[in-house]
Amino acid sequence: MPPLFTADSPNRVILGDNLEVAAGLPDGAFTLIYLDPPFNTGRSQARQSTTSVRSADGPIRGFKGQQYERIRGDLMSYDDSFEDYWLFLEPRLAEAWRLLADDGTLYLHLDFREAHYAKVLLDALFGRECFLNEIIWAYDYGAKSKSKWPTKHDTILVYVKNPQAYHFDSTAVDREPYMAPGLVTAEQVARGKLPTDVWWHTIVSPTGREKTGYPTQKPEGILRRIVQASSREGDWVLDFFAGSGTTGAVAAALGRRFVLVDQREESIAVIGARLARAGVKFS
Repeated sequence: MPPLFTADSPNRVILGDNLEVAAGLPDGAFTLIYLDPPFNTGRSQARQSTTSVRSADGPIRGFKGQQYERIRGDLMSYDDSFEDYWLFLEPRLAEAWRLLADDGTLYLHLDFREAHYAKVLLDALFGRECFLNEIIWAYDYGAKSKSKWPTKHDTILVYVKNPQAYHFDSTAVDREPYMAPGLVTAEQVARGKLPTDVWWHTIVSPTGREKTGYPTQKPEGILRRIVQASSREGDWVLDFFAGSGTTGAVAAALGRRFVLVDQREESIAVIGARLARAGVKFS
């Protein structure tokens, strides 16, 4: 049986359980992995409760052996609903670590419900020295609560495989306008400023060209910034919660190669139509 993927493969869009598919991909194959898993909102979701436990002699750096088990166990006993979610997400993050190239970067996209738990456990899986950034994607759309501060942001946790060798090119990222252009020179205004770790960006417009109709679709502008900064032309990009295929569409537009995985036939249909409209070839 031929392998799912090699470095010479065409772009791939794969229907299947992402944990099973990831297990069939080779070590260190991807410069960039972007993951946008379900946010554990309390709504019903079908997911596999398979877990992976790292031991002291395993390949994961950071909190190994008993320390890692203690931290993992303490967090799980703290919140039952989190335990269920982490039994789903943890083995997939362990696979992401294995699949990253030595100069690779993981972007994990969550919201306020799980981001803080995930930060502690990613420290355990990757090692705290591999934490690069907490990115806040801020937007202003939808209902406004009057009983608390309205929640209008997502969190993207950024971890690298090797803190001494990861790829990051801020010069490749699209610059953005200054919020107070009167305080800088005309030359600076014309050039724009580099983004910080707070990204103000609208959601996908309900009437815009990007809209696919797929729920939880993320805007191309967010993925464009990620792909520009943390990969080079020709590099491989992986997204195994592919959804509407934004990662693949952006990667192809920027000259990267991609593998997209989702277990929903609806997702694969949307991705196929979207890539076909853009003239992107895949198998």
